[in-house]
Amino acid sequence: MPTPRWIPLPELLYAQVVKSYRRRRLVGVQHRVVFGTRLAIEQLLAACGWTMNTAFIERLNLDIRQRVAASGRRVNTLCQGESGLRDQLALFQVSHNFVLPHASLRQPLLIPEATNGYGSVKVWRPCTLAMAAGLTEHVWSRKEVLLSRVPPWPQPQVR
Repeated sequence: MPTPRWIPLPELLYAQVVKSYRRRRLVGVQHRVVFGTRLAIEQLLAACGWTMNTAFIERLNLDIRQRVAASGRRVNTLCQGESGLRDQLALFQVSHNFVLPHASLRQPLLIPEATNGYGSVKVWRPCTLAMAAGLTEHVWSRKEVLLSRVPPWPQPQVR
């Protein structure tokens, strides 16, 4: 009996940006489509005004290095093995997606709101990655993240 293989969903779009260096200088950039078609990827990115580049993944790598101590360069911290690193990465992932508002996703308010205290009026609504994906409708607090109950995964299939 053959062993089962992971097969990506047909709607998955995935591309790589491969940079070529010679003597520590960038000499070429090549775009490689892994899943989907080049046209589908370019149309999806063009809808947001983006092109294929490494800026997004480089920013994510920096955020991970800064917020997950065990993944930094030349660190003196211990993560107590693979499970400790997985726990740190899981906490980073939830915090990055649900707690941290991203400036590029903020939305203008139709009516400016007064602030409590001294300061200018509030003209932007903060937005997280989870809000942009439609998973939640508000910015979560760290307390809310730590006190929320998570269902067991994978959940049993109900027929």
